[in-house]
Amino acid sequence: MVSAAEQLAANLNFSALAKAEELKKRIWFTLGALLVYRLGTYIPLPGIDPGQWEQIFRTQAGGILGMFNMFAGGGIHRMAIFALNIMPYISASIIIQLLTTVSPALENLKKEGESGRKVINQYTRYLTVVLSVFQAYGISVGLEGAGSVVSDPGFFFRISTVITLTGGTMFLMWLGEQITARGIGNGISLIILAGIVAELPGALVGMFELGRQGAMSTGVILLIMVMSVAVIGFIVFMERAQRRLLIQYPKRQIGNRMFEGQTSHLPLKLNTSGVIPPIFASSLLLLPTTVANLNAGQGPEWLSIITTQLGHGRPLFLLLYIGLIVFFAFFYTAIVFNPTETADNLKKHGGFIPGIRPGERTAEYIDYVLSRITVVGAAYLAVVCLIPEILISYASVPFYFGGTSLLIVVSVTMDTVAQIQGYLLAHQYEGLIKKSKLRGRRR
Repeated sequence: MVSAAEQLAANLNFSALAKAEELKKRIWFTLGALLVYRLGTYIPLPGIDPGQWEQIFRTQAGGILGMFNMFAGGGIHRMAIFALNIMPYISASIIIQLLTTVSPALENLKKEGESGRKVINQYTRYLTVVLSVFQAYGISVGLEGAGSVVSDPGFFFRISTVITLTGGTMFLMWLGEQITARGIGNGISLIILAGIVAELPGALVGMFELGRQGAMSTGVILLIMVMSVAVIGFIVFMERAQRRLLIQYPKRQIGNRMFEGQTSHLPLKLNTSGVIPPIFASSLLLLPTTVANLNAGQGPEWLSIITTQLGHGRPLFLLLYIGLIVFFAFFYTAIVFNPTETADNLKKHGGFIPGIRPGERTAEYIDYVLSRITVVGAAYLAVVCLIPEILISYASVPFYFGGTSLLIVVSVTMDTVAQIQGYLLAHQYEGLIKKSKLRGRRR
């Protein structure tokens, strides 16, 4: 059931945006920060030949480099100072989340509230630096071994590459935090969104060029566009879907006052894991192809066989892709949502699910419901990611129309629009208060 606040936000007139000064400042700050990020993706690393690297990248664009290049907004294709993008920070965040479930010290920090969250964020930054240094060093070694890409290979080139790429990642991490604090939306997510959206026009031009050359029929292009709109609508519907558990609070007496019992809901998202399962599944499946491309076909015979069977559209690739998405959907949901902790919080505040005993029974019931809806959520992720893979294989659709990119674009856009609606709603309330002639206000 839609709340009154959601109904009011849905009926807001966006002409009120012209009067919301704070919101306009936040939007302009966000756009300016994303523009700085986009400029950085065109500044190449010092000491490399961009033309030589582009030729090598074209031979490996179908592997994991192609997927990371999508997240980096073309930064790997141009081997820019932002080539690592924000991915080390995301990897560090996921690792810290995993450690939180097994480390009592981190778990206690998580329960301390805002102060504990600041300490965990600091640990995440330190781990981001470590991951960035290792990945940057691996890139420098790979560039030196890639023919004549590096003009002057050696220790100085490796050190400069590590410092440049690590500094680029740390700058983007700081930029994302500034967007979150002073702009609109989640800064880290918007940086990834900006990279994907920036490459979409080129992919559209490439698709239309294939249609002009006759390599792709007009009917297929129209079908792809209609299917894209339908898939986006399906993603919006599923991302907003929730299973709401009824929570009741009994009558309470505080001092001399008696408070009536209240009714609330515990919302469980259909897709709790977000876009993490497709990213992990794609990374694992594209890894053998990348290794084979780097070895230029000189690796063992079994690697060539695996690479052939894991090509886009192959039955083994599709089956493993579905299996990994389902596995990571359940695995990541178990990490980010703890039914026992939720049940303890409900019991602490006197809340209970009607017909379910508080405590362990409530935790078991929440886990049972969460497992059932995760099955639907995993199936939804598999369908959304499987359709573009088939189109990429059989219709020569550009890589940027993958299911992972669609999920990221739609999810981040929905979150950003929700924040904008929240600011407009708050501004509308402020306008109503200012217009109302309250006696206390005149005094």
